[in-house]
Amino acid sequence: MNELTVNDLHLDYGTGAHANQILKGVSMHLQRGEVVALLGPSGSGKTTLLRAVAGLESPKSGTIDIGERRVFDGARKFEMAAEHRSLGLVFQSYALWPHKTVFDNVAYGLTLRKMGKSDIASKVKEVLGQLGLGHLGERYPHQLSGGQQQRVAIARALVYNPPVILLDEPLSNLDAKLREEARAFLRELIVRLGLSALMVTHDQGEAMAISDRILLLNNGKIEQQGSPQSMYETPETLFTAEFMGSNNRLQGQVVAASDGALTVLVDGVSMRGTARGARSGGEATPLIRVEDVKISAQQVDNALELPLLTCMYLGDRWECLFKRGEFSLRAYSKHRLEAGSYWLHMPPEKLWVF
Repeated sequence: MNELTVNDLHLDYGTGAHANQILKGVSMHLQRGEVVALLGPSGSGKTTLLRAVAGLESPKSGTIDIGERRVFDGARKFEMAAEHRSLGLVFQSYALWPHKTVFDNVAYGLTLRKMGKSDIASKVKEVLGQLGLGHLGERYPHQLSGGQQQRVAIARALVYNPPVILLDEPLSNLDAKLREEARAFLRELIVRLGLSALMVTHDQGEAMAISDRILLLNNGKIEQQGSPQSMYETPETLFTAEFMGSNNRLQGQVVAASDGALTVLVDGVSMRGTARGARSGGEATPLIRVEDVKISAQQVDNALELPLLTCMYLGDRWECLFKRGEFSLRAYSKHRLEAGSYWLHMPPEKLWVF
């Protein structure tokens, strides 16, 4: 069953000739127990879509359903108020009341719903326990770490068992080390509690780690959607391929094509690659993930020879940059390379041609 259904949603800022289209016919769904990440660059419409679902933005047309309830219908000019949609919201800033304790912050939504004191106490105690915050109920936000504040914001969103939890860049305020720990915690929590979650992020690693399905937005439309693995390994467009990984983007000319296999000239060298999208001939954009380029000291098949410019230490590997004139390639190495020229092998199935 779909917990959330969005159909052909359009949203503009401004009016008339000066209207700025933000969402251009977005359709999506979220099933019970599923985590969907809205991924995309700044200005792609992902936060606007989340806010429209929450009732914090007014679309121009389309429909939004939460379970069986229609909460927005553009044709009927019907829009349910945000407070009646019963959604859990976790904002980028956490938005905790500084003068209220952890307990009172989490209890706030239940107090507004005029729930009895004993029921509030048991529900708040339960959710704080689930998030490992049971011993912090009497503290104030300024007495908590960033990770603890984030968990309080999540507890407040979960306390009244919403059908869908909406997360807007929930990890962006944490430092790099804590972000890695928090995304593992967040994924485990969502799975353990069987939550349905819609999460906005601009970080593709975060989206792949936490979500069951990714919706990649580009300029107000869904560019591609699918499992994290399919989005990374079988991108349908150049935009998706570039956004979902660390890549070498090259320039080339297709000189032969047969059943998806292509021969393409790259820096004057004939290379075999794999067609992505309909390709026959002419100008092309070959692309290969940095991790798929293999470095060899001897001449190998389907490779370019380039001099080493520099190597950068990343801890578990070295990132090496090879360059001749304006042409450059990046590849990873287990060891620091000596100065000189190397053959950079690009497996045909990994050299995607758009």
